[in-house]
Amino acid sequence: MNGVWSVPGYSEVRELGSGASGRVVLAVHEVTGTAVAVKYLNDRMLENPVFVREFRAEAQLLGALRSPYVVGLYEYVEAPGGAAIVMELVDGIPLNALLGQCGRTGPEAALVLLKGSLLGLADAHRAGVVHRDYKPANVLVAANGTSKLVDFGIATPLGTTPGAAGTPAYMAPEQWQGRPASPEADVYAATATFFECLTGRKPYDGQNFAELAVQHIEAPVPETEAPEPVRPLIRRGLAKAPEQRPEDADAFVAELEAVALAAYGPQWEERGQRKLAALAALLPLLFPSAGAPAQGVTALATTVLPAPPAAWAPGGRGLLAAGAALVLGLVAVLGYQAVGSEPGGAKALNAFATSSASAPVPAPGPSLSASPTPSASASASPSPSASASPSASPSPSYTMPAPTPTPKPTWTVTKPPAPTPSTTPTPTPSPTPKVTVSAVNVTSFRRTATTTTEAAFSVESDGAGPYTLVVEWFTGDTKGALTVPDGRETVAFGAGSPGTHTLAHTFAQGAGCYWSVRATTQPAAANQSSVQSIYIRGCKPA
Repeated sequence: MNGVWSVPGYSEVRELGSGASGRVVLAVHEVTGTAVAVKYLNDRMLENPVFVREFRAEAQLLGALRSPYVVGLYEYVEAPGGAAIVMELVDGIPLNALLGQCGRTGPEAALVLLKGSLLGLADAHRAGVVHRDYKPANVLVAANGTSKLVDFGIATPLGTTPGAAGTPAYMAPEQWQGRPASPEADVYAATATFFECLTGRKPYDGQNFAELAVQHIEAPVPETEAPEPVRPLIRRGLAKAPEQRPEDADAFVAELEAVALAAYGPQWEERGQRKLAALAALLPLLFPSAGAPAQGVTALATTVLPAPPAAWAPGGRGLLAAGAALVLGLVAVLGYQAVGSEPGGAKALNAFATSSASAPVPAPGPSLSASPTPSASASASPSPSASASPSASPSPSYTMPAPTPTPKPTWTVTKPPAPTPSTTPTPTPSPTPKVTVSAVNVTSFRRTATTTTEAAFSVESDGAGPYTLVVEWFTGDTKGALTVPDGRETVAFGAGSPGTHTLAHTFAQGAGCYWSVRATTQPAAANQSSVQSIYIRGCKPA
């Protein structure tokens, strides 16, 4: 563990988790008093350029993802004494802890969780990034019922083929076969997590890698175990062939909103968020703000096996035989991380086991990864839980829950020059202060032509920091019913902004009897949202 070097300008408060590759601490920025999470790479990993490069790549990726649904980056600092990622501190609890407490969330709360994390995936997909390790442990639920996506440790550019990686219980069929990374694989993993929220169990219950591989590739989609209204989402999201799933997270959000509105009415999202907040309140000691000391023991085991053939890509029933040969070597070590190899050479396989005395959390199941950077979990678990997480994050995969507002990331790589008498230390940027949004309103909404409209919005805040206006357009045959999504836009406002904006939108010709617009903000406004509708043509009686 890195016990000497620390990021300049920050005061460490306490350790939140540690593992074989590093530690995560709660710290305070000395100038602004803002609480942050700092991930340190340990001394042993610092000696390996591969681990340092992957750690730096994770920070760079976070800096490029400026999304209110993804944990934000403040800065990355790399110096002769160490390397660290300074991130937004999300004051929330991992979804797997919440599921361990309640078993299931109910359909509206599950839909809210799915939508929030899908919006985070959508921002990543637009940036050309595939997460590859979506699972309950990588979704944080805040006290107000909102959620954020974390741990991009093994994320990869769209279309690359970095090898089989992911957490087996949530891996899409094509991930098992080592096919190119795609948004459809993230959609599959998100749907598997959605299924777990609805039913209290994972879609498939294989006890080892071979069983799980066969089930994910061949077993029927268990849609009948989910509530009937949401079965279309399960059926689509867990489809075996990528082309049968929504093409990306944005497309899945549109399908989700249509299903949710038809099944549970226009207030489904508000009710679901309240339910999540109530469930999170059952686990107060798991919030970083509770100040409980970090607990956890992480052990690292390493073994060396011959590298699998480059052309290994089982499919259909042939997977069972091909998979068994691979699995026999993997089951003993729970998962693998390729630390680098030459063609025809060997790969080092790493496995991590974590135990803690904190509140009960379901065992996440083994994780498989061919990523060069190992990850150690600091999440709570009543008994040792195996996780060969595909996470390429070199620091503990425990990510701290933090303030609702997403700070504006400032991608900064600090590499001090060789020491000289005149060396001046690089200044550390200040984290963005927290902002409070008191109200969001659609102040006007009018039709300007056959298919075009114009809407004006106002946001009231204390001006302390940046915030985001989220505008969603809908069509339908009932006034105020947000039935069919017709587009979504976001507008970023800086600190002290007057918070007014006007947007034009073109609707699909002939769509619906009413056009509607909904405005929300990140962080959420005190009044949550504002909706206006306009009548455009006659509708037949229902």
